[in-house]
Amino acid sequence: MGVLEDKARARLFYKYLSRVYDRVNPFIWNEEMRDEALEWFGIESGDRVLDVGCGTGFATEGLLEYTDDVWGLDQSAHQLERAFSKFGKRGPVQFYRGDAERLPFADDTFDAYWSSGSIEYWPDPVAALREARRVTKPGGPVLVVGPDYPKTTLFGALADAIMLFYDENEADRMFAEAGFEAFEHRIQQRAPGTPRAITTIARVPEAGPAEGDGSALGESS
Repeated sequence: MGVLEDKARARLFYKYLSRVYDRVNPFIWNEEMRDEALEWFGIESGDRVLDVGCGTGFATEGLLEYTDDVWGLDQSAHQLERAFSKFGKRGPVQFYRGDAERLPFADDTFDAYWSSGSIEYWPDPVAALREARRVTKPGGPVLVVGPDYPKTTLFGALADAIMLFYDENEADRMFAEAGFEAFEHRIQQRAPGTPRAITTIARVPEAGPAEGDGSALGESS
């Protein structure tokens, strides 16, 4: 487990990063990449969407261009304070402080689930993905953006020591174990030589859950 996959360390990390997050983030995950992912997401006006790991609200802003029913959740009080400064505590977004692995919502609450730049801090990604499936209505999209595994051994070892980095094979395993049957992975990158993001678009099964039976096959592109 990487250093920042510990929840307490991650909260401390974001206490300081939140001050400069909106200036740093575009070098890794910019508006063009976000907007491309939003097109793949395929939500419509009126859809109720949960933004997990919403942080300061960068993805939330993009989601609001598609629907006015957006809910944001983050474990960092400091990140949420930044979000409140943009949207207000009683503005267009309902914000919650909470844990991706134990979402405070009933089954089938949302039409769609979005999480960008959060999975790398989850100690148990499969548990969090099961929660994503649980709170999203059958047939609804689940989109997760995380850091693609570095291609060199040196940077790979460094990445493993810090947080979760994963490739398409590992993404296949996690989503299949979480009970997803249909999903695909797409690689995004701001520019050659910059960090790569792996974006997975999944669908909540229409029928009963397939809890970790190993039968799900991911599609990669």
